[in-house]
Amino acid sequence: MRRINWKTLVIIVLMVGIAVASISVQRISIPVPGGDFARGGKSLLGLQLGLDLQGGVHLVYEAAGVEPTDEQMEGVMSTIRRRVDAFGVTEPVIQRMGTRRVLVQLPGVTDVGQAKQLIGQTARLEFKERTCEDIECAKFTDKDTGLTGEDLARAFAGQHPTTGQAVVNFEFKSSAARVFGELTTRIAGTNNRIAVFLDDTELIAPVARQAILTGTGFIEGRFTTEEARTLAIQLESGRLPVPIEVIQERDVDATLGAESLRQSLVAGLIGFGLVVFFMLAYYKVPGVVAVLALLTYSVFMLAVFKLVPVTLTVAGVAAFVLSLGMAVDANVLIFERMKEELRQGRTLLASMQIGFSRAWPSIRDSNFTTFIICAVLFWFGKQFGATQVTGFALTLFIGVATSMFTAIVVTRNLLGLAALLPVRHYPGLFSPEGAPRRAASPEEGRPRPTFTERS
Repeated sequence: MRRINWKTLVIIVLMVGIAVASISVQRISIPVPGGDFARGGKSLLGLQLGLDLQGGVHLVYEAAGVEPTDEQMEGVMSTIRRRVDAFGVTEPVIQRMGTRRVLVQLPGVTDVGQAKQLIGQTARLEFKERTCEDIECAKFTDKDTGLTGEDLARAFAGQHPTTGQAVVNFEFKSSAARVFGELTTRIAGTNNRIAVFLDDTELIAPVARQAILTGTGFIEGRFTTEEARTLAIQLESGRLPVPIEVIQERDVDATLGAESLRQSLVAGLIGFGLVVFFMLAYYKVPGVVAVLALLTYSVFMLAVFKLVPVTLTVAGVAAFVLSLGMAVDANVLIFERMKEELRQGRTLLASMQIGFSRAWPSIRDSNFTTFIICAVLFWFGKQFGATQVTGFALTLFIGVATSMFTAIVVTRNLLGLAALLPVRHYPGLFSPEGAPRRAASPEEGRPRPTFTERS
């Protein structure tokens, strides 16, 4: 085993420095192309806290009436998400549950009635006739046409029949096709346009190349496939909107959230302290290395939570506390293998090398098994809207991945550093059983030759 890889050690120190700096600052704002990289807030260390730690509102909506289509439910979720963003909620949870239900969690919201009224409103889609006063249509006047989302039969993304470019197909009801035909006849071939508004927000304002008398056509432009799909969903959310009703409501008080956070922190500190005590008392010098690796692991985890960001819930904190114990599991396997090699009389450096190489298969297999379990839990949590399960699975996955890095990279280099210090002359400090026994020589165990007088 190489005594130490100085290049890797420098990279580790830089990573630790960046992680410590990120969690030391309450809010991060870095200018990047296309906007700012902003993280943090008013909560502890600027971490993003979930509903159960911050307090807020938990709502479950169900589509009323006939069975909604996937496009209609996507439209409902898009409308809710747009309105919640306008409401100013930080990192809301908006998730589909089954075929007709939507879960909405609003951390930090105190006015439940206002939030319910905002979400529960039906999306309002309007078509207005826009008269342009200049070529660029920078100045214009809009006039109501009487066409709304209720007049739209359907909207869906598709491809241009000739060019293959992404377009948005639409179809008006027969009762509104005549009005739409008259509107397109008036503006066809001119710079005037039809402006489409959803909840008073302009979506698009295309011109009409020709009169559309059948009420069926498509909107073309420089759309990507995803942009066309998004626009179709927005139009769908305003056409014959699916009425939704609250079937479950839970108000999490901010005081309760603060108490949950305090208890979670206490549990985490107790767990951390017990692990540190055991490692120092039993493994001695390797225990010190494990504790330093564990501190590095904790700093990395908090930095990942803040920079990704990850919404931290009570279930996520539980997974974090659990992963503290799992983080030293790899170290224990390595140290036990080292102990076996030292017991056989090998040198300290040889014991380190063999300990890492023989412990790695067990570390790899156990961690990948945990990854599979996390993936299964995450999938089921997403399917059934169990945010506690998804939060637990995601946090545990990040914890195990980080622990693999700290065990294989950080612990290995710190042990290599310890092998350069004077403590290397005392192999007993590297084994829980004290100084290793010297390996027996081939002559040991044989009777010693003696002189005996013949009688």
